[in-house]
Amino acid sequence: MGFLAAAACGTGPGSSPAAESAATSAATSTGPSSGSSLAVPSAAVTGTPAPSPALATPSGGPLVAGRYQPLWPFADETQVRDWQRSYRAGGHQPWHLDAGQTALAFTQGYLGFKGIDQLVDSTVDGAHARVSVGIRGEGGGRPGIASVIHLVRFGTGGDAPWEVVGTDDTTFSLTTPRYGSSVSSPVKVGGKITGVDESVRVQARGAGGTGPLGERCCVSAGGENRPWSTTLDFRAAPGRTVTIVASTGGHIADVERFAVTGVRTAPR
Repeated sequence: MGFLAAAACGTGPGSSPAAESAATSAATSTGPSSGSSLAVPSAAVTGTPAPSPALATPSGGPLVAGRYQPLWPFADETQVRDWQRSYRAGGHQPWHLDAGQTALAFTQGYLGFKGIDQLVDSTVDGAHARVSVGIRGEGGGRPGIASVIHLVRFGTGGDAPWEVVGTDDTTFSLTTPRYGSSVSSPVKVGGKITGVDESVRVQARGAGGTGPLGERCCVSAGGENRPWSTTLDFRAAPGRTVTIVASTGGHIADVERFAVTGVRTAPR
């Protein structure tokens, strides 16, 4: 069986779509599904240290806490401040302050993995959170972990919202292209996988959740910590943050495991 728990290696820098359209406001993004059956406590706002403000990359894009790519739901601090004003004025979309709900909304709404509807575990450590999302266990057993999503507080203030910045990977990893690198189309995509009869689908996604910027399916893979790779054609404006997502499944669910990484499109 190819479905195994994922947990800690990381596609982000160290251990661990954004600006495809600057007019796309995170304040209008789809919230988390109400169908999740395992609740995760809301991330505490009081006492959480405010992270560093976003800095700029050499290509002009923002970074979260000085080092992470802003993947979803906010493209930059302007969108963060817009949401904070609406939240302070009328409590608009409070789920942005809950790491678990944000991770589930990213998985189901942005990536489109509707079958991954379980919040399995959540750990908050200051300005960082790791949220395990998964699928329902067979026969009512414990849900299987599909991915561990890394989130970081974006912006300043006690109501700084959660931003997805990557995934922590073990049995299914996405290591190429390198996190935060500058890429152009076509781009080589790859990593390592443990499993049997796996079929890897790869997509590139930008802001707005309007669909993939490019897609490649499917890459046959399997074995014990074996490499997998493919090339992906995509279309995105120069200097934009792009989320690359790899997924596999087909044994007990369409999508059983996934990993994401964040890159920026090379300037022309």
